[in-house]
Amino acid sequence: CVLSDESADCQFVMGRSEAVHFYDVEDKGPCFGLEGGKSVLHWFKSFLVIVYLDTRQRAPSGKTVHQLTVYDIRNKYVAYSAPFPDVQAVLSEWGALYVVSGQDRKLFRLEEKSVNNKLEILFKKNQYEMAISLARNQRYDKDGLVDIFRQYGDHLYAKGDHDGAIKQYVKTIKSLEPSYVIRRFLDAQRIHNLTTYLEALHEQSLATTDHTTLLLNCYTKLKNVDKMEGFIKSGKGFSFDVETAIKVCRQAGEQYYDYALFLAEKNQQHDWYMRIEIEDVGNYERALNYIARLEFTEAENNLKKYGKALVNELPVATTNLLKQLCTGAWKRFPTERVLKAKPEEFVHIYVQQKSQLLEFLEHMVKAEPDSSSLVYNTLLELYLHREKTEKLEVAGERERRAERALELLKSPNVRFN
Repeated sequence: CVLSDESADCQFVMGRSEAVHFYDVEDKGPCFGLEGGKSVLHWFKSFLVIVYLDTRQRAPSGKTVHQLTVYDIRNKYVAYSAPFPDVQAVLSEWGALYVVSGQDRKLFRLEEKSVNNKLEILFKKNQYEMAISLARNQRYDKDGLVDIFRQYGDHLYAKGDHDGAIKQYVKTIKSLEPSYVIRRFLDAQRIHNLTTYLEALHEQSLATTDHTTLLLNCYTKLKNVDKMEGFIKSGKGFSFDVETAIKVCRQAGEQYYDYALFLAEKNQQHDWYMRIEIEDVGNYERALNYIARLEFTEAENNLKKYGKALVNELPVATTNLLKQLCTGAWKRFPTERVLKAKPEEFVHIYVQQKSQLLEFLEHMVKAEPDSSSLVYNTLLELYLHREKTEKLEVAGERERRAERALELLKSPNVRFN
């Protein structure tokens, strides 16, 4: 029995006693193992109708019974199968399939069920993969497909197949509320499944700050440093709130400080970088070098905020940086304007470093003679204070300091209140 149809995916079908074989223009295609002599092959829409001799069944009169089977070729399932006595012909017209059967030529009319009815039947049989294939081939609407994915995910979850369930839930992203899925996998034993779902949310740029916090906490609980590094450093297209990620890495402990610093530097979160370096890591030298690379305004703000800690740990290096900032020597980028910070705004950071303050202010009055009166007043106070309180002096130092104070008072450019 042979059938050809140019509209079908397989243009040539041959029915043999042991199977039904499919051929295309280039090669032999698949075959269906179906024993029995084939008497009819017929195309109906995307269905292949096969009528074959069923030797296992006999009619009461002793006549041969044919088995009529309708295959959905596209979705690969048996849509219908039933015995008919002495099938004479199979016809299709007016959207239905007709079977002429028996010696009395009875006409049977077979109608295709609606897509929704088909899906309901498949759901009852838990045939979700087949239901998805059917819905896609029938150009089912997006919301309908998402609901099938959700039902399939619920079915697998109930069976305990959490890995399979999460794969289906990932397909519902953009339509199903994430909290529906997240609540199911908050248990510690399912945290790796939750991680998979949260990663998918970030990949599609649909994650909130809470999702980012939860994902990074999953990484830390799993102690999965590679995943954490991949999320933060690899640049694989993850979208997330940077400040939230920095906070979580910082709170996660010493092992994750480097990730927080990486994010802060990469995203120019200067305040977070300085806070972590100084308050958590305690690497003052690296913090000062970081400031040295910033543009003027950012450097000024960070030195005002963290200058006291830096001066106490690195008095000379910090003072040298301030000298540049306050004398117009700070230009880190070609297009950056030449600006000068006010030295009097940094006096407070030298509370425990009087000798460095003295050096800083002496440099300022030489480099910038028009410095404010506060600079001159503070410098004079330092001369007089040290003259009064310090008993152990290097030979000649007391006299030199007194001379400097006198010179300062006599200078025509000084500004005193």
